Formats: sequence, structure tokens, C-alpha cells
Amino acid sequence: MRSSRTLRAACLVVAALIAVPAAAAEPTTVFAAASLKNALDEAGKAFTAESGIPVRASYAASSALARQIEQGAPADLFASADLEWMDYLAARKLVRPETRVNLLGNRLVVVAPKDAKITEAAFTPDWFARTLGPDGRLATGEVNSVPIGKYAKAAFETLGLWAPLQPRLAQADNVRAALALVSRGEAPLGVVYESDAKSDPGVKVVGVFPEGSHPPVIYPFAVTTEAKGEGGRRFLSYLRSKAARRFFEAQGFTVIGEGASQ
Repeated sequence: MRSSRTLRAACLVVAALIAVPAAAAEPTTVFAAASLKNALDEAGKAFTAESGIPVRASYAASSALARQIEQGAPADLFASADLEWMDYLAARKLVRPETRVNLLGNRLVVVAPKDAKITEAAFTPDWFARTLGPDGRLATGEVNSVPIGKYAKAAFETLGLWAPLQPRLAQADNVRAALALVSRGEAPLGVVYESDAKSDPGVKVVGVFPEGSHPPVIYPFAVTTEAKGEGGRRFLSYLRSKAARRFFEAQGFTVIGEGASQ
């Protein structure tokens, strides 16, 4: 009788253990440039399916995210749309230098609403004046801090377009906000990244900025100094692998820094 009760008790213990789910892996938090949203969302899903580590992403202008990290926001991985904002955090020892990699490249393009009659941009003052009309604005990011706006300003200065176009700019908080202005028909033209144009069926590319007209568009990634656990490092390793390449290329990025893991 005693052995029977002992056996039943053991079975109940085993059943209870089976009923208790395994502890969920600690999520990893990524702060990433708004232009990375589509690609990183897809890569994050694949990484979670493979590793069991959930990925939580916050997308905004690199400038805003860098300042949030500086103020103590809990990010494990930072992905910037330019080198300067990664340098900003590196100078303050807020990223781990051994993890930093220039992972992606992109192109700067001029977009118009998909139904616009415009077919091809000419990078001349007359073309922009004619296309924008008397009241139209050209949407891009804020030119003093948001990477897309900084790239656009550099290109316009190189091409001799800054003086006539500066008063016509609609400066948005991030590149996706600028893209939305064009997609909704609120701006007849915009300057965004090629990857953003691919993400929105409401726009079409009408021009690609000449090579050399602006600094190369480079996306550096790095694990933050205050990262918790190994999730940020493991996700970055995955993003540098061949398995993740397809997510970036599908959105129009060029992969320039793979190879951490195969």
C-alpha cells in the first residue's frame, strides 16, 4: 500500500513538473534607425524562432535613440543610420567597441507619390522648382541631426541645390515620417533611403543621387555597455550571418559587414 502511495505521489510530482512551462528567455531590446524597421522585424522573428530569445525593437531617428541611450534608456543593441551617432555614444563609452561593426549600406533617392506624372529627376534648381510648384515642399529628415536630413543637405550642397531648396524643405523627425508625407500626397517630393522607398507602395523612386554627392550611407551596429545578458550580442551575431542577409537585401540594403557567424 505504501509503495502504491509513493508511486502515485511520484507521478503527481512528475505531472506537476511537466505542467510548469520552461522559463521564457529574457527579451533583448534593440534601438534602431527607423529605416531598418522592415528588415529588422523580419530578422528578429527568424532569430527568435531559432534561439528562443524575443526581440523588442524601438525605431526612431538615430539622433533621438542615441540621446535616449545617453539618458539611461535600457537598450541592448544600437543600430544607427550614420557613423556620427555611433561615434557619439562611443565617445561616451556607452557601446562596447569590440562589438561595433559597419553592417549595411544604402542609397539616397528622390521619391514622388506613386501616381505622380514625374518619371525622372534632374538634379537642377529648375527641375525642383518646376516639380515642387509654388507651394510644394520637399520632405526629408531634420537636416542638423537626423541622418537622412544630414545626407540630403550634404548632397544638395555638393550639387549646388542647397540655397534654393532649403526654404522648401519639410523637415521630419525621422525618415519614415518624411516618407509618409510623400506617400499621403502631402509633399510632391521627398529624399529618403532606397530601402524606405521599397517599403512603401505609395511612392516611387524618380532619382538616385549621384555617387560622391554625399558621404556613404553606412549603418554601424554595436552592443551597448549596459546590455543585459547575451541577447544583444547573440542577435548581432545573427544579423552578421549569411542567414540574415536575405532580410536586408530584400529591403534594398547592401550588406557590407557580415561574417561574425556562419
